Order: sequence, then C-alpha cells, then structure tokens
Amino acid sequence: MRGRGLLVAAIVAGLSYFFILQIDFSDHQHIVWKGAGVTLLALYAAANAKDLNGWLITAVMAFGAIGDILLDAVALEVGAVSFVIGHVFAIFLYLRNRRIDLMFNHKLVGIIIVPLSVVIAALLVPRSEQAGVAVYALFVAVMAATAWTSRFPRNWTGIGAMIFVVSDLLIFARIGPLATQNWVNYAIWALYFSAQLMIVIGVIKTLNEELPHEIAR
Repeated sequence: MRGRGLLVAAIVAGLSYFFILQIDFSDHQHIVWKGAGVTLLALYAAANAKDLNGWLITAVMAFGAIGDILLDAVALEVGAVSFVIGHVFAIFLYLRNRRIDLMFNHKLVGIIIVPLSVVIAALLVPRSEQAGVAVYALFVAVMAATAWTSRFPRNWTGIGAMIFVVSDLLIFARIGPLATQNWVNYAIWALYFSAQLMIVIGVIKTLNEELPHEIAR
C-alpha cells in the first residue's frame, strides 16, 4: 500500500481540527485546516490509483475536500454541489463493483436506507428548505446504499458510507431542532471525517489486494 505517510498525515490533520476549532485563528486558516484532512485522503487515493476504480475513489475524496472548503468559504449550497458531484462518482464506483453474492438482509438495508434518509432529512429542516434538502439527501442515501451493496468491505466502506449519512442528518438537525447545541459541530466533524477515512481505506485495501491477480492474468 503506497502513501502511508499521506494517510497518517490525513488522520493527524483530521483529528487536530478539533483543537483548531477552539483556537482564535482567522477564518482563512480554519478553512485551510478543515480542507487538509480529506485533501490528504485524496492524495493517498491518487498515490494508490492504478485503474479506473482507483481514480474514481480519488475523485470522490477530491470533491469531498473541495466541498469542505466551499461550505465555509462560499456557501452551504455551493459546497453541497461539490459533494453531490463526489457522490455521483462514488455511486458509479460502487455500481461497477456490485457484490454478486448479496444476502437478502443486506439488500434490504440498501433499499430501506434511501427513503428513510430522505424523509428524516426533510423532517429536520423548515418547510421552505425541505425540497432542496430532500434532493441532496437522495444522492447521499443512494451513495450509502450502493456502497453497502458493493464488493468493498462493509466494516470499512459500507459502514463508513452509513456514518456519512448520519453526519449529514446532523447537519440538517443543526439547521432545525439542534440549532443551539454546540456539541453538534464536533459530532458532525468526527462522523464525517471518520466516514471518509473508512470509505477510502476499504476501497484502496480491496483494490490493492486484487489488482496483482488481475495483472497476473
């Protein structure tokens, strides 16, 4: 596995952001630090990319990093567009790597997560924002469903994608019922960064294990 230093640096950047949130830095410095963690995950994915699958997960992480920056540097809606693009790349990646021997209960989870996530997301925000939130939540939920039903390990990529859904639901809750709760910001970051880390590790681990066999043929 290449780029171990990048992976370690990404984890350090992601964990240290908790402390940066409490330091009186400028907005610009906060934004740069926030984007560093997933940017390093994108570089880690790129260092391991050897085929289309590898470049797809690189694109997923890259648009996630851009979204992290745009959420604070520009606007929530602009950052959301970047994440949607990343989710489209992720859905394409997971669909072309569908699991063949899918058990019924796993398939059921993949089916239920989509409508359940969309409904909960819409209910967490004011009525005027429900349509836009529902559309965004649909992309996130489909990403999670396809990750869960892909051949990538569920204990890494599948669960990571589900955690991503939870982190976004907390973002919507911060707009609505949890607007006055300071702990939510820390919970969102912890869940989000953990999700991205688990997703990329699961995908890269699988691709690195299988590619030598493909080359040998």
